[in-house]
Order: sequence, then structure tokens, then C-alpha cells
Amino acid sequence: MNNLLKMAKKYHAHECVDKSEFQRKARILQAIWRKEKGYPVSRKGERVYGARLEMPWAEETLSNYMSDVAKAAVHKEVLSPERDKGKLYSKPRIFNNLLSSQPLCFNLFAEVQQNLELATSVVQDMGLKQVENVTAVEFELSPGRGDPEYTGDRSAFDVFVEYRTNDGKSGFLGIEVKYHENLLGEAASHRERYDEVALMAGCFKEESLIKLRSQPLQQIWRDHLLACSVIQHGDYDEGAFVFLYPEMNLHCRDALAEYAECLVSDDTFKIWTLKSLVDAIQSHPGGEYVESVRDRYLNFGKVEEKI
Repeated sequence: MNNLLKMAKKYHAHECVDKSEFQRKARILQAIWRKEKGYPVSRKGERVYGARLEMPWAEETLSNYMSDVAKAAVHKEVLSPERDKGKLYSKPRIFNNLLSSQPLCFNLFAEVQQNLELATSVVQDMGLKQVENVTAVEFELSPGRGDPEYTGDRSAFDVFVEYRTNDGKSGFLGIEVKYHENLLGEAASHRERYDEVALMAGCFKEESLIKLRSQPLQQIWRDHLLACSVIQHGDYDEGAFVFLYPEMNLHCRDALAEYAECLVSDDTFKIWTLKSLVDAIQSHPGGEYVESVRDRYLNFGKVEEKI
């Protein structure tokens, strides 16, 4: 038995769904974080899930969220019937699963949502020099969920950033956040509308459209198409889809490299790594909070030390 497997079993973090070393280490890291905090672990019979919190305690305390600002955002966005209506929050996963990317969204962006000056500086640092100011940050938003004038499906952005440019244009960033995911799930049913939006966008190689219908590329494509449809609908003067992920996640990295080969233009497609975003946030006043996010999600040295 190798040392990583021993460590996974020690922290009750051995799961057959993990298909890579990164996924195993990420699960162990979250189990270590939970144990450091002294949070109660999830159990089902004799089975212990080291990277999950006990329910209903996790929902009652919102301990998956790392600041009062993040918890307040969850109260507003997830626990409020008015705000939660029509949004696709996976429950109880959003409360008890430490690997879920939805809690990561709130832990990363809730403070930024309340500090638009910080949001503006971070977006500029991430390459959008034309941005004069960020005007809003929203969670789990689709400008046209189910609307055939967009993509006609239930796709939504994990985080949606609106901004104004230096020359007075309106713009947006639709951000998809991944952490532990491997993009290997079953592809959704294809819709003719996807091809219509893709051909109108003009940024895809026509010979790649068939390939884009299958995983691991389809989920990336559908989110990118949603961004393209928002632009085509005329809601904003400009915009882009952003895929945010930890660079150690090789499943995502390899899929993104393959996806990039299907493009003739990346004007509406951006790739951000989790570390680069955390670095950008931390470099500005008000971004100090993100050090705890870095420690929880990116400090794999903790795993290596224990191995």
C-alpha cells in the first residue's frame, strides 16, 4: 500500500471516485482542514467521510464557509427563498461537502462582492486592463436560464461579474469554478441551438463542433456558449467566459488545452488558475482574508509533510 493511500485511509478520505493523485490529495487536504477545525465528521453507519461535515450541523452553522461575510452571502443567496428561486444549489452538498466548488465560490468571492474596489483591482490584475470599475458580483446566475434566445438549457455561471470599461462600454465575466472535479461525467443531450450559437460566435473551428459535444469538453463548451449567447443577445457590449481551476488538477488542465485547440479566437475565453487569483486578491487592501482560503484549498504541503 503506497503512502498516499495510507494517508487517505487514515483521514477517512479514500474514495473510489478519485481518479488522480490530485483528487486524492485534495480530499485528504479537506479532511485535514476539518480535523484542524475540530468540526464533526459525516458518518453513515460505520462509514466515515473525512471530507464531509455532519448534517444538519453543517447547515445550521455554515461551517463550510470561512468568514462572516461568506456566511452572510450564503444566507442571502442560498437560504433565502426569494433569492434561491430558480438557482441550482446542490443541497446538502453545498453545506457539508468540503470539496464542493460552490462553497469555494463563496469563500473566494463573497468578500469581493462587498468590496467592488477590490474586485476592480483583481479583474485588472487578471488581464482585463480595459476595466474601469466592477459594478456587481453575483452568484449562480444565468442571464437566460432555459430561454431559447440564449442556449435554451439550465446552464449558469458560478460567479457573474459586471463591469464598465474605460471607454464607457458594458461588460461581463461569466466564471465557472472547479476544484476537485475531473470533467469525466456523462455529457448532456446535444441541442441544435448550441451549433447555432457556436457558428454565430465565429470563435470555434467548424470541424471541432462534433468533438465539443462530448466530455470532457462539453461542459466547458456549454458555459462558453452561454457567454457567447449573452453577447449575441446584446445584453452587454463585451464579455467572456472564465474557467477557474487549481493548476494541479491535470484533468482540467488537459481538457482546457484540448479545448483551446478547437478555437480560432480566445477573445471570449479566459483561463484563470486558483493560485493566480488568490495571489491577485491578496496583493490588494481588503484581500487579506484570502490567505485562509489558500491554506485550506492550496496548501498541499500539509499532505506532503504527513506522508
